[in-house]
Amino acid sequence: MLKKLLLACALLLGLSLSSVNAAPAHIVMMIGEDEYHTWETLPAYAGSDLKATGYRVTIVHADAKDKNNFPGIEAALRDADLLFVSVRRRTPVKEQLDAVRAYLASGKPLVGIRTASHAFALARNAKALTDPKLAIWQDFDPEVLGGRYTNHHKAGIICTATTAPGDAKHPILRGVNVANLTSPRSLYKVSPLVNGTVPLVIGTIPNESAEPIAWTHLYGAKKGRIFYTSMGDPDDFKQADFRRLLGNSIAWALGK
Repeated sequence: MLKKLLLACALLLGLSLSSVNAAPAHIVMMIGEDEYHTWETLPAYAGSDLKATGYRVTIVHADAKDKNNFPGIEAALRDADLLFVSVRRRTPVKEQLDAVRAYLASGKPLVGIRTASHAFALARNAKALTDPKLAIWQDFDPEVLGGRYTNHHKAGIICTATTAPGDAKHPILRGVNVANLTSPRSLYKVSPLVNGTVPLVIGTIPNESAEPIAWTHLYGAKKGRIFYTSMGDPDDFKQADFRRLLGNSIAWALGK
């Protein structure tokens, strides 16, 4: 009887019965950085915004005793619908990074914030990786995210945000007042973006060239949907428009 009622409601709403019975999308957050407190802000955001929206969220933190180890990431990615990355210069256990590669090769989506642009890359002056148990993905930024992070401008200078030309109606920007995305965060140097990326938000500081601070990209043969923003410090999470931007990007990446 209940299924018949659900079917009737679904038909009235133009939905299929499968969508009524669909399990909530599973978001896996991979967190491993020491600068922007996303080990605090992202779990709080997941609780206040994502779970309340109906998503299922699994949070995988880097091991406090071994920052290159992300225990549980392989198992979590097996049924993940979206991978959310906030990682800075980590060299994960090879099997763990292989799981990330396999997940992305399957065409599934990813959302990255702030230091995800150099998530699995060694710094230019770093010693070569010698431990065969660990792995790097030096070109994760251009290959997956579509950016070319090289450095950042001085912090403390207010970065103003404007909509990229022609993209005011992009679904990720729906309901977002881009002018509110101001912050004293250091503006990342990411230009030129890889061919095929779609800039959404442009950041500007005085006397410097403008830089994209949010964009989309398609990765791999299966064109997995990718969203990246260089925003993501604690003050950003206090802004309703930034949280809406993230929520919209997750929905877009999932094809909702």
